[in-house]
Amino acid sequence: MKTVRIHEYGNADVLRIEETPVPQITADELLIKVHAASVNPVDWQVREGFYKDMHMHTLPLTLGQDFSGTVEKVGSSVKGFKIGDKVFGRPTLDRDGSYAEFIEVKANEVALMPNSITYDEAATIPVAGTTAWETLINKGKIQKGQRVLILAASGGVGSLAVQLAKNRGCYVIGTTSKSNIDFVRNLGANEVIDYTSQDFSERLTDIDCVLDTVGGEVQEKAFKVLKRGGVLVSIKNKPNQEMANRYGVRCEFVLVGPNAHILNELRNLIDMGQLHPVIDKVYGFNEVKQAQNYSQSGKAKGKIVLEVSK
Repeated sequence: MKTVRIHEYGNADVLRIEETPVPQITADELLIKVHAASVNPVDWQVREGFYKDMHMHTLPLTLGQDFSGTVEKVGSSVKGFKIGDKVFGRPTLDRDGSYAEFIEVKANEVALMPNSITYDEAATIPVAGTTAWETLINKGKIQKGQRVLILAASGGVGSLAVQLAKNRGCYVIGTTSKSNIDFVRNLGANEVIDYTSQDFSERLTDIDCVLDTVGGEVQEKAFKVLKRGGVLVSIKNKPNQEMANRYGVRCEFVLVGPNAHILNELRNLIDMGQLHPVIDKVYGFNEVKQAQNYSQSGKAKGKIVLEVSK
């Protein structure tokens, strides 16, 4: 099968398309024929060696997280799946990824695809969707009527988070650049702030929950807008607990792994028309370098898709 692998850490030039053996599965696994993968920031971060000190990976490594595809083989102890099922999911970070024609995954890492969307659209959901759900619903515990601030609301996680918060009946505020204001408003945001010309920390107060996808100084400013008892949830870096104590708020750091239960929740929302995948660009398998470079530019509006097979 064709795979995209790295043998060393570095820029996009270290990406290689190679022929490798089709994986063998164990009793609790599925072999998936991959139709599409999405390109996430974590992919190029792994490529550049951001996680090498955590010893999660052994080189050479097949990159990629999100995938959609069809079940090719079913492990002997797996229940609930059959050959030909359309599925979507993600592997754990320490395994070979989805930039490949086939991937082996634990059965509890995948779910049946929504019926109402394409393979390309389904591939955009697992990482961003489970992250948005885990941060806002499981950690942020958002409730109807609360004020929720989504930082970088036009990105992969942000674009789904806006929709989830709106679906929960929250008053949603998003930050983005001027060119994406209408895009974020159309996702359902009640207010949109152009971060290039306005400082949200000087404009907002009484926020119940902040989803931080930016980190650094922006995260520090986010503490100021929270009401006492509010919560800041970050996927970028661990929030400052001392600062949280000073403002009388809660803070959480989230690193999300595979979660079939959340995927099933997201599938239901998608099929009910309450959550819509957002695709910015679609690249062919041979265009993987361009796809990762575009992701690394930070300009993506929604998600980037890598089509693996038709």
